[in-house]
Amino acid sequence: MIQQEKMNVVKRTVKKRTSIAALTLVLTMLAPLSAMAAPAAINNNSKLTYETTKKAVIEKAKLLTETYGTTSLQYALIDGGEIVVSGQTGKNDLNDKVPLTSNTIYGIGSTSKMMLTAAVMKLVDEGKIDLDVPVVNYMPDFKMKDNRYKQITPRMLLNHSSGLLGSSFNNATLYGDNDTYSHDTLLEQLANQNLKADPGAYSVYSNDGFTLAEILVERVSGIGYTAFIHKYFTEPLDMNHTKTPQDVVNPAEMAGIYSPFYEAQLPKENYNIIGTGGLYSTAEDLVKFSRIFTGEVNGILSSKSVQAMEQEEYKRGMWPEDSDTLMSYGLGWDSVNLFPFNEYGIKAVMKGGDTLSYQSSLTVLPEHNMAAAVISSRGSSLTNQFIANELLLSALEEKGVITERNPEKSFGVPVKAQMPKEISKFAGIYGGNNSVTKIKINPTGQMTVSSLTAPSNPAQEYTYTADGTFVNDEGTEKLKFVVEKNGNTYLWSRSYISVPGLGQLAFSEYNAEKLEANELSKEVTAAWKKRDGKKYYLVNEKYTSMVYLNASSILPIQLNKENPGYMSNNKITGANEAANPLQIPGTAGRDTMDIHFSKKDGGEYLTALGYVYASEELVKPIYPGKQSATTIQVDGYAKWFSVPVNAEGKVMTVKIPANSAFAVYDQTGICINYTVVSGKNEVVLPENGRIVFVGEAGSRFEISLKK
Repeated sequence: MIQQEKMNVVKRTVKKRTSIAALTLVLTMLAPLSAMAAPAAINNNSKLTYETTKKAVIEKAKLLTETYGTTSLQYALIDGGEIVVSGQTGKNDLNDKVPLTSNTIYGIGSTSKMMLTAAVMKLVDEGKIDLDVPVVNYMPDFKMKDNRYKQITPRMLLNHSSGLLGSSFNNATLYGDNDTYSHDTLLEQLANQNLKADPGAYSVYSNDGFTLAEILVERVSGIGYTAFIHKYFTEPLDMNHTKTPQDVVNPAEMAGIYSPFYEAQLPKENYNIIGTGGLYSTAEDLVKFSRIFTGEVNGILSSKSVQAMEQEEYKRGMWPEDSDTLMSYGLGWDSVNLFPFNEYGIKAVMKGGDTLSYQSSLTVLPEHNMAAAVISSRGSSLTNQFIANELLLSALEEKGVITERNPEKSFGVPVKAQMPKEISKFAGIYGGNNSVTKIKINPTGQMTVSSLTAPSNPAQEYTYTADGTFVNDEGTEKLKFVVEKNGNTYLWSRSYISVPGLGQLAFSEYNAEKLEANELSKEVTAAWKKRDGKKYYLVNEKYTSMVYLNASSILPIQLNKENPGYMSNNKITGANEAANPLQIPGTAGRDTMDIHFSKKDGGEYLTALGYVYASEELVKPIYPGKQSATTIQVDGYAKWFSVPVNAEGKVMTVKIPANSAFAVYDQTGICINYTVVSGKNEVVLPENGRIVFVGEAGSRFEISLKK
């Protein structure tokens, strides 16, 4: 089932574009390193034309854009400081009026974290930052509710072990708007948060750690982050097409972005937490950046800092035993032991990233002075990784470093073994990243894994085998229960995912943690039962926010009878509180939050990680008559309305004030019109729909309805 979730992520992005609706910020990962030295590379690039590599990557890139739904793709390979392969495929705009070129700019998402890590290490080289001195020494105004925050060091920010909850993204992703609110208010947000774990206990993906590191760079250097990276990285490395939302970027120079919720091209995406995921770049610029990590440019970072970034930071805390995988953190790097390169005794480091619109992957072979970068629109960093792997493996073959490709790996068809009785105790309910899983174990050695959060997904079957693991019938995934030193029980998943025509990826991580029973008092149970099945509506996101189009502005509350005491994987701790108890390294324990409810204005508000949602009681029917108006109040909260029966099918026209917008949703929560995207202030009201008006305090919307 865990492999099924990973496969679903890949499949969602390798199916026709109509099935990619749910793609969000999938954050990439990486894998294992061999101590075995690789053969010396043939350093005679002048005799190599890389024709075989070019042909192979063109075929796979076209497969992504023509068959698997990626809108456009750009790629580059550098060898010995020279860009030897560069190309692009797909459509920049659906009418083919604007061609793709090597200078077309894409967002690179979390691959931006490598520039930020390099920025921190630059200050380390200058003696201005010590990786192991607490952050509060540099930023005395950094405070949290949880007193353990004083132990957080810059190293912990860069290896994801700070213990921060995850992603405080309020007003971070905006259409055509470079408002720095999310960056500017992070310290304020953190001041109201607890930690999820002791600093340094384990590495679990944390975006907030990198935004905090961005602020650290600014405080220590005394200049803004955009100015810092241009001065020390993009200008000396000739990265002329690498920008941030704070630069002047012509939208016409950027790759077109699209959504299943809207037929035409979308406005420019601004991801305004720059160090975490907001850089724009090209594949050629990214491989130019990679020269830092192959030692081919001097004066940027010291070799000591480069080597420090490549160390196995994930081993400092709790982590599963090493296995082929796409994830093994260094400093900044998702992987410092990347599969399949570890199979050939070749060290490979990688970072990937996904935003709502763009995806990227950067893979570097530091001992071979090679790197590949792949960037896409409406694809996936995971599928981009297939292309990066092909670029590098094919080039290594042409250079004679690899004589032949290894066959794809599998655990083989499972052979049933007698299962010890004590294994049955591991059955129960497990929580993972936005998921809850039910595990049944039959005394005969058969295990069934089903999703409580996605009940329509088919249950997965596994067979107990002689090595103490459960293996699926295809031999592509094995599961094992591990009781860690902290006393918690984890479901360890190892899997090989193959996609026809693209290749194979490997995963190994604790994917879920067993949830302890949580008995509630009658009063607390009653309070939560009243919320079950209700929806809550986002009220404090800016009018340009991308969330309004992507249907995450409406939050349903659903309790499950099979998992009492919890809201999804959040443990209910009181009548108005819940907290995520997960202590999982890697990605399955990422983006946790504390949830709080409060009553006001005859309704209820839900707050979590800086977001504020209003309950259904605060959503009033839109006036069905010809003329009405609504005004944003002093608190600046968005105004939500329902569509009553006597307003269904009517044409609503709105006079929109400056710096404002409205969006309309059908009864399933799908956005059918968002004015920031469409520019249309007229819409037919859907049956049982919802309308949200968003703007600055005092903004007045004049509304007219007609049949």
